[in-house]
Amino acid sequence: MITPAWTAPITVSALSTIRQGGVSVAPFDSFNVGLHVGDDEQAVLANRALLTNQLPNPAVWLNQTHSSDVVVIDEESDLSLVRSADALYTRLVKQPLAIMTADCLPVLLCSSVGDEVAAVHGGWRGLAQGIVANTVSHFQAPASDIIAWLGPAIGPSQFEVGQEVKDCFCSQNPLHQQAFTAKHEKYLADIYLLARQQLAQLGVVKIHGGEHCTVTDKSQFFSYRRDGQTGRMASLIWRN
Repeated sequence: MITPAWTAPITVSALSTIRQGGVSVAPFDSFNVGLHVGDDEQAVLANRALLTNQLPNPAVWLNQTHSSDVVVIDEESDLSLVRSADALYTRLVKQPLAIMTADCLPVLLCSSVGDEVAAVHGGWRGLAQGIVANTVSHFQAPASDIIAWLGPAIGPSQFEVGQEVKDCFCSQNPLHQQAFTAKHEKYLADIYLLARQQLAQLGVVKIHGGEHCTVTDKSQFFSYRRDGQTGRMASLIWRN
């Protein structure tokens, strides 16, 4: 497990799984938590049970669709329901929120006093559609009091995209030009910088993480871009 190095209050806990320590066999070896990738269901459930042992309660999971949709988990929520969305927000205590990734960017958010938490699945489509802004808008705390951690994602030397992706972002904010480097007919995109710029534009200035590359670190991370058929890591956050 990776424990975020950030300035979150002690009332907030977070972690990000790595690919080691589970029971799944190749190409999902070994700590795959994704039920949708073709792995043996019993192996995935066993891995999720191992994960739950590290949590105060079972996590809320999503059917992630690369959208900008945010689900609020409150006292009325059916915690057994798997909703289609790409971010979770809650003020509940001891209720972990889970996001799955294998190159996309997990973004964990909390208020500086620790009474609000959120988890975001930040693929480029979701980022372009405003998933970060939609999630931040659910916080009662001002953006300047929100703390963000950027979990393991595809690094800036590996994320090759086409002109349409660059145009999509740069038409929204000219600053996003800085996140794209020309490479032959394509561009290398820095998904970490794109997220940092979006957060900063919203007023979130306490931003941590962003030092990993899921593609180049095969021993620690699953990578869809690298392997095609592969498992999923989980990034989770909860109030204590």
